This record gives sequence, structure tokens and C-alpha cells, in this order.
Amino acid sequence: MLRFDLKNIVLCLSLTVFLSACGQKSNDTHIIKIGSASPLTGAQAHIGIDIRNGVELAIEAVNQTGLRLADKPVKLELAAEDDEANATKATTVAQKLVDAKVVGVVGHFNSGASIPASKIYADAGIPQISPASTNPDYTLKGYKTTFRVVAHDGQQGPALAHFALDQLHAHAIAIIDDSTSYGQGLADNFEATVTAAGAKVVAREHTTDKDTDFKAILTKIKGKNADLIMFGGIDPQAGPMKKQMVELGIKAALMGGDGMQTPNFIKLAGSAAEGSFASIPGLPKEKMPGGPAFLTQYQAKYKTEVQLFAPMGYDAVMVLVEAMKRANSSDPAKYLPEIKKTQYQGIIGPIAFDEKGDLVNGPITIYQVKSGQWVALENSKSPVPETNPTPAASPDKSKK
Repeated sequence: MLRFDLKNIVLCLSLTVFLSACGQKSNDTHIIKIGSASPLTGAQAHIGIDIRNGVELAIEAVNQTGLRLADKPVKLELAAEDDEANATKATTVAQKLVDAKVVGVVGHFNSGASIPASKIYADAGIPQISPASTNPDYTLKGYKTTFRVVAHDGQQGPALAHFALDQLHAHAIAIIDDSTSYGQGLADNFEATVTAAGAKVVAREHTTDKDTDFKAILTKIKGKNADLIMFGGIDPQAGPMKKQMVELGIKAALMGGDGMQTPNFIKLAGSAAEGSFASIPGLPKEKMPGGPAFLTQYQAKYKTEVQLFAPMGYDAVMVLVEAMKRANSSDPAKYLPEIKKTQYQGIIGPIAFDEKGDLVNGPITIYQVKSGQWVALENSKSPVPETNPTPAASPDKSKK
């Protein structure tokens, strides 16, 4: 006959509960939030969603592989916010992400959003890596939390200028910008370079990031006999502008920066897009070290092609995660110093930061539309060094 000792039973039950609790504690998954901020609605949503998708793919990859910090399993969670490509909304979004206790932010797309938001992240001690903001002023604020994984316009503007002068042999150049941090800053750097080289700037015009009718400006430029029009702005304006150039019989080529180097520009401009030039701070996507595999993965999940900065968004997450691994912590105060030491081989290529938080030796590629597709013409892995990068005159503007 079995005999039960109440004292032993209680002891065994207590031991079982204790071991169960210990096991639960060691396997208890710690959830940490990674913020993503970009325009998810409006005319630039296709670019902002592209960035968010890249961030999402990276988070999924980390979670599938498994991440442990301080001997505990960690799961990343995406906190994506729509900044509407607007400076005021960007600061609201930044504070919302801070309040949500994100441990790092990938964003923003627009320089005019990244610049004001950067102070909020800096005050909270939260690392911010922009996958796209190119205005030099973004990292010239001196915040220890601010980084970017693209070359800036102090490099991109001169690269465009040298291509215009050396390859296109442009002599009479008209320049239009969209009066934003990105557009005006890029145009200023381009203008400074071509002027120093002796080219003639026959017109300097300004529009906005909301306009779509440029015929008055273009008619004025037509009378100046420009052989090249450089536009500092984004594809929702660049597409209609190129279409209207053809309608007005303007023979000059259109050149722009990364803001117009998208499939959407070709869609908006139609056949008029043919022959247009644009730069992008990065290697051609298919020539990035991890590009082909990433493009296949992206297409399979989202059933659309990469617009611009999804690979940069992906790598920005990985830079944050690698810094956490080295610090063995997701506490921003503990892993922020490790970001500065980054030596990471990403999809886009090698990633390291200088003392300002800028990408070291970021490549710049020049493209031309041929047969309805952007085709890479040349790239420089050691971009033209800036002498005095021109920051935007108005950092409260809302553009890239």
C-alpha cells in the first residue's frame, strides 16, 4: 500500500514550482521596439513605405535568427510612424516614439524631418540612423545620437556637377529647387561647384514640394537657352516637370538627385523621362554586395520593386542590432558608444561612421533613363570630397 507523506508532497510541489519559475524566467522573451519614421501617406508615401519595408524585413530576419542579450531571448518589434514628410509632424512623431520607449530609430527620409527630430532623439539619448537624409546639416548639429548610412549632399552635389561638366559638357545651366532642406541644399552644392569650374548658371528658380505646374518657370528658362536643367527635389515634382519640358519644346536634359531616381519618376514622366539623369548615394542596387538576394526577398514579400532606400533601412537596423550585441544590452545608454565603432558589411557594402556620424566613403552612382529604365552609368566608391558643404538655408523645411 502506498503511503503519502504530506511534508514530502509539499516539498516536492514547492521544488517543482521553483524550477518552473526559474525556467520561465530564463526563457522569458524581452520585447524591444525599433522605431521607423518616414512619410507613409501623401505624395512621397511610396518612398517612405519602401524604407519601412526594409526595416520590417530586417526585424523579421533578426527574430528568425534569434537574438539574446544578457543571456535572455530578445524579440524586436516594429513601431512605424508616419511623419507625412512634414517638419512639425516629424517632431510629434519623434516624441511619440520616445514615449513608446523605442531603443533606436531608423529615420527619417526627409532631411527637413530628420533635422528637427534629431534634437528630440538626442535629448532622450536614443540612437537615430537615417537611411536617406542627405543634407549636411543633419549631422553638423553635433548630436552623439545622429548617424546616416548614405553619402550627403556635400558629396552628391559636386558629383552631379562634375558629371554635368565633364561628361555632358554643359555650359549654360539652369537650376530649380523645391525650397526645401534637401532640394535647396543639393542645388546650392551643385551650383557652387559648377560656378567654381567656370560654367554659366543662366537661371536659378524656386518652386515648392506641392507644385505640379512648372510651365511659367520653364518658359522663362527656355528663353535662356540652357543646355541642362538641374532640379533639386523629389519625383512628384520632377516627373511632371520633365513632361512639361517636352511639351514646351525644351531640348535641355533634366538632371536631379536621389529624390528623382525612382521608378515613380518614370511612371509620372512617361516617355518624356527618356534621357534624364539622376544620382543616388549608393551603389546600383543589383551591384550592392547583398543586393540581388535582397531584391528577390523584397519582391517576394511585397510584390513590388524597391524604390530607393529599403536596403539602407535594412542595414540601419542591423547596425543597431550589432551594436547591441557588442554591448550585450539594448539600453541605448550602453550600446550607443558601440555604434560609433561600427565596422559592418551590409547589403549596401561596408558601413563605418566618421566623427560626425556620416558614412565613411559612401559611393555615389549616376543614372540615366534608357528605354524606360534607370541605367547606371558610373559610380565612385570615393566620392568627390566636399570643401565646405552647404547646409540648407531653412532646416525647418520638410524635404529630404
